[in-house]
Amino acid sequence: MPEIHPSIRELDILCAETRAPSCGVVVFGASGDLTRRKIVPSLLRLYQRDLLHEGFYLLGCGRQELSDVAFREHLAEALDGRGVEPALREDFLSRFYYTSGSYDDPALYAALAARIEELDRTHGVQEAHVFYLAVPPGLYPTVVDHLGEAGLNRVAGHDCSRPPRLVVEKPFGRDQATAEELNNRIGRHFAESQVYRIDHYLGKETVQNILMFRFANTIFEPVWNRNFVDHVQLTIAESVGVEHRAGYYDTSGALRDMFQNHMLQMLTLATMEPPASFDAEAIRDEKVKLLRSIRPIRVGGPWGPDILRARYTAGRVDGRDVPGYLDERGVQPDSQTETFVAARLFVDNWRWKDVPFYLRTGKRLARKLTEVAITFKQVPHSMFASVGLADMPANQLILKIQPDEGIALSFQAKRPGAKTCISTLTMSFNYSELFGTEAPEAYERLLLDCMLGDPTLFSRQDAVQVSWALLAGVLEAWAKAEAPLHEYPAGSQSFAEADRLIQADGRLWRPLGDS
Repeated sequence: MPEIHPSIRELDILCAETRAPSCGVVVFGASGDLTRRKIVPSLLRLYQRDLLHEGFYLLGCGRQELSDVAFREHLAEALDGRGVEPALREDFLSRFYYTSGSYDDPALYAALAARIEELDRTHGVQEAHVFYLAVPPGLYPTVVDHLGEAGLNRVAGHDCSRPPRLVVEKPFGRDQATAEELNNRIGRHFAESQVYRIDHYLGKETVQNILMFRFANTIFEPVWNRNFVDHVQLTIAESVGVEHRAGYYDTSGALRDMFQNHMLQMLTLATMEPPASFDAEAIRDEKVKLLRSIRPIRVGGPWGPDILRARYTAGRVDGRDVPGYLDERGVQPDSQTETFVAARLFVDNWRWKDVPFYLRTGKRLARKLTEVAITFKQVPHSMFASVGLADMPANQLILKIQPDEGIALSFQAKRPGAKTCISTLTMSFNYSELFGTEAPEAYERLLLDCMLGDPTLFSRQDAVQVSWALLAGVLEAWAKAEAPLHEYPAGSQSFAEADRLIQADGRLWRPLGDS
């Protein structure tokens, strides 16, 4: 009898999604942009997929005075154009409520406690609650302290296996000291197991797929090391400027906004050791080990810097003229904020010793692109040197995160025609084309995981501390203007100073948009 393999239909059982338990979500800053653009549409998608419990409700909290009806009308605009049936839309919005007050007023939290108790009875919620901080970072300590003082951080008549959870948006601190201070402040009231530090990049399907791609297959992991990999490039390029976020961005910059969190998280997934199991803590343990293995970053010295910064000047993007950073509305005229960061990192462990990792992220670049590009070493000896093919192009594996999610592998093969006609071929697939559906919004995955109590895709306290520690010297040097702030025209593919960082090693940046 031939060996029988499970069919795709049988394997699809593994795709079954766990439904959220009964849950009350309390969102601070509920009348803000994040709630309308990300949280509510993502909850709607979960509701449409029958992944929200019948007992689900959301209680919004904010300074703006709104009735429940006015709050629902405010959120209804975010659902326009999504093809929602009227009856389903009405039932979904009927689960939204609102309470207003000042975040530093204990009366607000007493009112919240009473309203939560009332809504738990109305919706039959038997589980604990999720408190989502969609407010400016400066308000995190205030809200956390009052939640603790009001006793909302503890289980009150609910299943003790599901304590209340606190969801914290980035940025989590501005540096090592402020991150530690915030961790300590939260730790007074919430156990680490209750804290969910959200990084929306980890909710992207193609970022999550890095783990599956590496550890569910046998063909790539044996060559995923210093013996076969020449270098790795991680790129997060944006064509937009600061848009409506100038007030925040001008006090943050690319290093804090993108590098410290999104880029380092992607790096850990691409380079970490195999966890013993698909367990949240096992995975997060390996990520922290990897972060601790990154070599200290040189800001200067006789061998040159490992990191540089720059900001965009006026230029053309997508065929239109755009202003320089200093001319953007809300940016201080004497600003020294960077909009671009490029770095060369090394991971000092057995697997990656001396393999360079080139990271770059910036605004107002030629196009939007996020990818991880692994370039393998060239063949040690070309048997085709005698016919003029001494230097064979290296194989590349491209993990495309956005906008065209997928994977591409390039390799050498013979083309039809002459006996020695060789060229680079690419095997590529696109997720939306292959599966016939768009990838879920990142917040869908993260919100569901939070309600389920799965912290796998959320940052742990020690990972946050280690990442800030890695950048401490860079932040200090830049604050003292010990490193130049370069400039590049908006719409650039790259620029001279960024090119020199990688050309010093005899390599080139991948042009934005190449597959």
